[in-house]
Amino acid sequence: MKKFLFTTLFSNDLGLPTRTVPIARELAKRGHEIAFCSRAPAPSQLIEEAGFDNLTPNLRFIPTIWPPNTTEVWNVDHFSALTGNLDENWVWGCCEAFMELAAEFGADVIVDSWNLSACIAARVLGKPLVSVIQADMHPDSRGFIWWREPPADVPTPVPAVNKVLSEYGLQPIGNTGELHVGDLTLVVGMPETDPLPEKADVTYIGPILWQKPGAKLPDWVNALSREKPVVWVYSGNPSYGPVISWADSIVVLHACIAALADEDVQVVLTTGYHVLPEEFSSLPANFHYESHLPGLALAERADLLIHHGGQGACFTGPYTGTPAVIIPTYTERESNARRIAAAGAGDFVLPVMGASGEREVPVEELRAKIRKVLSDPSFTENARRLGEKMRAYGGASEAARLIEDFVARP
Repeated sequence: MKKFLFTTLFSNDLGLPTRTVPIARELAKRGHEIAFCSRAPAPSQLIEEAGFDNLTPNLRFIPTIWPPNTTEVWNVDHFSALTGNLDENWVWGCCEAFMELAAEFGADVIVDSWNLSACIAARVLGKPLVSVIQADMHPDSRGFIWWREPPADVPTPVPAVNKVLSEYGLQPIGNTGELHVGDLTLVVGMPETDPLPEKADVTYIGPILWQKPGAKLPDWVNALSREKPVVWVYSGNPSYGPVISWADSIVVLHACIAALADEDVQVVLTTGYHVLPEEFSSLPANFHYESHLPGLALAERADLLIHHGGQGACFTGPYTGTPAVIIPTYTERESNARRIAAAGAGDFVLPVMGASGEREVPVEELRAKIRKVLSDPSFTENARRLGEKMRAYGGASEAARLIEDFVARP
């Protein structure tokens, strides 16, 4: 049996642990030992709920070099710059922390989803690296804004990362996406939702979504009327800190309250273990709030999903045959939204810069698209069709089989 260390980006979101926890559970069922390293509050709660140890890295620095704040994130290089990796000390310090952690745990294999330094650490240690990524991160992809040509001055952490790689005696890279290509690379989704060129050496595993086994919806959800549509609004993290961030989802809350308060629908609002900001302490009468509910069960009960465009949320709708209206909060999420819309399984509304200098959503446009998706059965039919295709890829159980086959090789 093997020891698997699961690592993810240090982000206070549920997207990455919901992608990796189901794989970890499948490997644990097969007798392997599992540990995680994902210390943000919301992921920590989900990992604890799943019954896994969540180890704490000894981080030496905090990032001190940042590019301009923007919601227009072009590619994985740009994303890496926005998450602190322009700072050579931060990259190096995280690599050292992950190497120490892997050694203390006795990891045989690193399974990563979007943590640059963990991918470097695996290479330095000579540990097999399994990467679980989305196609837009792959170096052969067109990035997150694939419908436009990028400018020449997109921030990149490659110079800083190459200095760290040189210190460890590793070859330089031209794109940080190269580091996210593992010895085994599993792409969440399928070619229809996450296209890559044929030359990309990856295996598609379909959507991977997490719900605690045996989890049930509370009685108040089951008691909602069958005569009125149920709309599940999932914002994700409303705010990543005291300063407005390019990834904040508070714009989803403002927009949905404005668009749905007077509609003849029942709204279930969740934030994914995040605290609802105080400004929303008084919700409209047709809104019902819970920090977290079983996602797959709630999606099956809902007639419509409205969410921030994270890949897990985008896959939840088709997986349960539920259409969506998406409010993508930055361009990685816009990429996901465009692919769901192209498949006819939903629609999306882009936030715009308002007169106040803060992002807002055109409320009338959002309300019109909500009504359209609720009234047109083709959206539900297409979501179900897409879900049937997704399920055929095997998800977490297939990922675990592929990983076991990989580590069994000489």
